[in-house]
Amino acid sequence: MPDPREEYLRSSTVGELTPRTSPIEIVDYDRQWPRLFAREADRISCALAGLALAIEHAGSTSVPELPAKPIIDIVLAVRDSADETSYAPALEAAGYRLRIREPGWHEHRMFKGPDTDVNLHVFSQNCPEIARMLRFRDWLRTHPEDRDLYARTKRGLARENWKYTQNYADAKTAVVEEILARAAC
Repeated sequence: MPDPREEYLRSSTVGELTPRTSPIEIVDYDRQWPRLFAREADRISCALAGLALAIEHAGSTSVPELPAKPIIDIVLAVRDSADETSYAPALEAAGYRLRIREPGWHEHRMFKGPDTDVNLHVFSQNCPEIARMLRFRDWLRTHPEDRDLYARTKRGLARENWKYTQNYADAKTAVVEEILARAAC
């Protein structure tokens, strides 16, 4: 019987869905991550010539002292993320490659970076997922006990074998939701 999550990954992946061949790598916080984000934000802003409504550093690399996979997560807000023709060609010309298309989940698109390991998450302006991601980031920046809980969870999960990186990300959902519940108070 086919795995529904794997079928979803297969259907939303642009190009080949490649299983992991190595463990998830979690490294200590690198003070170069904000600089790498700033460089990518400039590249995105220049490529989109005013179409970028917001460019934010998100994910674990945006939280000082939080161990992370060494991948810079960037949130990009555009007018309408479903309208790929309005922004994707410019991003592709700048070297980004479309890898994920999720019309059923906030019209999310994800591009990989040209020369830095980047996950560029594209959403429509005012998408609630943007606020959720930034609330999580901001809470972890100011609440070391939850930052440490998240770090322990990530390191523990990284020791397991995952067929796809998304399986590892999905396994963090419970602790993310627990932390977000505190951030909402």
